[in-house]
Amino acid sequence: MVQSMTGFGRGEASDDTYKITIEMKSVNHRYLDMSIRMPHKFAFYENNIRATIKNRIARGKVDVFVTFESLADEDIEIKYNSGIATAYLEGIKKLSEEHSEDLHTGYKLDAYQLARFPDVFTMKDAVVDEAKVTPLIDTALGQALDGFVESRGVEGEKLAADIKDKLAEISRITDEIEKRYPQILDEYRDRIQAKAVELLGDKQIDERVLATELVVYADKLCVDEEMVRLRTHISHMNMALDGTESVGRKLDFLTQELNREANTTLSKSTDVTIADYGIELKTLIEKIREQIQNLE
Repeated sequence: MVQSMTGFGRGEASDDTYKITIEMKSVNHRYLDMSIRMPHKFAFYENNIRATIKNRIARGKVDVFVTFESLADEDIEIKYNSGIATAYLEGIKKLSEEHSEDLHTGYKLDAYQLARFPDVFTMKDAVVDEAKVTPLIDTALGQALDGFVESRGVEGEKLAADIKDKLAEISRITDEIEKRYPQILDEYRDRIQAKAVELLGDKQIDERVLATELVVYADKLCVDEEMVRLRTHISHMNMALDGTESVGRKLDFLTQELNREANTTLSKSTDVTIADYGIELKTLIEKIREQIQNLE
């Protein structure tokens, strides 16, 4: 299935102690660029998360958000830092002694005021039980990845259908160019004959000279090779869109080749109709190129 590089997924898992929520979103990127935001206590598992995602995602800027909720009160610890409190008291006592004349007499510091000084009390999380939290992370990540890949697949199928429609239109225009080519030669032959009659009057026109002129003109205008290559590239692109592998880079290359053949067709043409077809080709190819930038 063709994958878009835009997607979203969410997963959640919990037990009687922990609740883990993982959300994933992505946008276009030339390569796989992964950013994981998670509590520091889960740093031990970051490489596993990266490896799991990398196994299923090839391209895109992927942002992963891991949130954690403790369902047990013992996971929070308030610590009283006696040494810091003592240092504050000693500092205040010394300040009072050195500047007694400038300070209000009878000033006393109570426990509540001391507790508001920085770091007298600190809060820290208890150590996470890795054995208990790891299965929860795996479950939440699996759910998030499944939803993420599914959403990218849905969007990818829409893009693939749109690209196929444009490829079909390019194929139709290719048919029209091939139909127009013999008409151009006939019109050129008629113009040469009319010009010869105008210049030579009733004199016989040398058919060999006329044939030679037509061959030279036909060779200059011939776009048979370009049309064959256009059809080949269209076929390869359709096969890639029907495949299961990452197609973005391959389609990008083939689009460049389509554009090359369209440019050559335009440069060879002196016919207004062919020129119009060439412009239509380039317009469609550019639209395809823009869509391909969204594919993995």
